[in-house]
Amino acid sequence: MSIWSRIAQALTALAKGEGLSAVFDRLRTPPERSVAFTIAVIALAAKMAKADGRVTRDEVAAFREIFYIPRAEERNAARVFNLARQDVAGFDAYARRIAAMFGQGHQALHDLMEGLFYIAVADSGYHPHEDVFLHEVAGIFGLSEREFQRLRAQFAPDTHPDPYAVLGVAPNASRDEIRAAWRRLVRETHPDRLIARGLPVEAIKLAEKRLIAINRAWEELNAGAGLAGRA
Repeated sequence: MSIWSRIAQALTALAKGEGLSAVFDRLRTPPERSVAFTIAVIALAAKMAKADGRVTRDEVAAFREIFYIPRAEERNAARVFNLARQDVAGFDAYARRIAAMFGQGHQALHDLMEGLFYIAVADSGYHPHEDVFLHEVAGIFGLSEREFQRLRAQFAPDTHPDPYAVLGVAPNASRDEIRAAWRRLVRETHPDRLIARGLPVEAIKLAEKRLIAINRAWEELNAGAGLAGRA
């Protein structure tokens, strides 16, 4: 049985009145845990896209870019998305479920926040309601205020990503320190590492977007005058 067939069964249970908690409890052990994660991610992404009052095609396309959906299972995935995007209510329940799967502050939650930001700005804007939504989700996930602001600077169209913040180094860091941080982040973003951290295969495309930002930050710093003459 495919992961999406399992999701369809879970949706049927929800439609029959079975509570969200009961559905997640039934899916809590591997490989069902991955199903629960998938349901929650799709629902959370759909509700985030709805935060500014409408769900655009660009936002749906952005979701598909970072979250692989097998062609044969697109209908089932669409059912999850359409069910969740009816309104924003209840998004915090999905966020808490995801946080409980990994534990607050887990790197997988940081990866997911990057994906939500990517969807939020897909329609060439960043609405204040989206900012409020993502800020609250970040808090539920256990991200610090500094981490949230760094992500916002990385994705929001009205800000230029701070390459030092992207790499997590101080502005006065040496070339060797910056290079070491870049290499470490590249290693951590490898798909095998993400799977080991708990992200299912369907969510690995999140890493591709993060890796682009990491390499771009390194290229900017390495080519810029900021590193000239540093040890």
